Amino acid sequence: MPSYKNFLELGDAVVARCEGDRQSLMRREAEIYLVTKCREMLEARRKWELDYSSPEAYINTCDPHRHRWAETVGQVEYNAEFNAYYEPFFEDGEYVARWLYIDLDRGLKARAVLAMPRRVKEPVPLVIAQHGIASSPERIFGLNDAQGIYHAYGRALLEAGYAVLAPSNITEGPPRARLQRLCSLLGKTLMGLEIGKIRRLLDYVLGLPEIDMVRVGMWGISLGGMYTMYTVPLEPRIKVGINCAFFNDRFPKMAVSSPQYSSFLDANEEHIWIPGWFAGGFGDAELAALICPRAYQIQQGRADGIGWWPLQHAEFVRARGYYEKLGLAERIEYADHNGGHEILVDQGLAFLKKHLG
Repeated sequence: MPSYKNFLELGDAVVARCEGDRQSLMRREAEIYLVTKCREMLEARRKWELDYSSPEAYINTCDPHRHRWAETVGQVEYNAEFNAYYEPFFEDGEYVARWLYIDLDRGLKARAVLAMPRRVKEPVPLVIAQHGIASSPERIFGLNDAQGIYHAYGRALLEAGYAVLAPSNITEGPPRARLQRLCSLLGKTLMGLEIGKIRRLLDYVLGLPEIDMVRVGMWGISLGGMYTMYTVPLEPRIKVGINCAFFNDRFPKMAVSSPQYSSFLDANEEHIWIPGWFAGGFGDAELAALICPRAYQIQQGRADGIGWWPLQHAEFVRARGYYEKLGLAERIEYADHNGGHEILVDQGLAFLKKHLG
């Protein structure tokens, strides 16, 4: 610190400057230390020993990591009676969409749009379509989407012969942060609360005779991409995942500021943080490992400021490695494009048709 020998001889302005200089140095030292620890811990703990002799053996050796992910994300489990009821959303000559409500636990309800072809001759496959931050199920079906991010992909799914389940999650950062604080007191996270809700909705919908319970996919954008990436590892009934506009090299995305991408370290999005995330060895490639050998598509625009595409693609190469070691590289796909933060309808439908039917 400064070479002054006696601070009693200094004026208040000089003392204040010295205080500020010291705090600045301490903050930078602490940040560099913590960022380095985050990088080192993730690198050390993501080195999983997995058995690639067969898909079944691989899944078995993934199960301890899957269990640890459920604990890390603070998944909440619900078992209340469904007490399901419906309200109208839209219908036309081809499709019927209704709001579905089920009970979760003591006053907590799940809400989702359930849309299906009007005339179902045999059970149809289901796609969970998950909206992003500051959004809603309405946008999935082409309503209130002035920026053209969703491209009415819910309607496109219906036209392709799928039933669509579009859960409604808490939206906007400040309300999510408030709920995240309460969840943290219980050793949970808001993500865990909503993952449990998605899975409980699936419990109900897969009991409907119109739905083919063995053909289920999930396709989300932005925060919905996050929920896809977090939920599919825990839900074996989901056979195909499509993660749009969330996949990243998770270490820099969370812990390193850069002009090349938006870092959550600089954002006021308290709800996105998971205690012990890196301590568990969970990067985005590792969550893909927990989806493997099921089919997984990543949709990512190079102009999307959530990430820097060379870093994202390098993380995808790591994720693809798990599939390659099983001889199943065709089940993972990187749908790269020059656009921004938006759904790729045609590529997603083609991937679903290939892997879900």
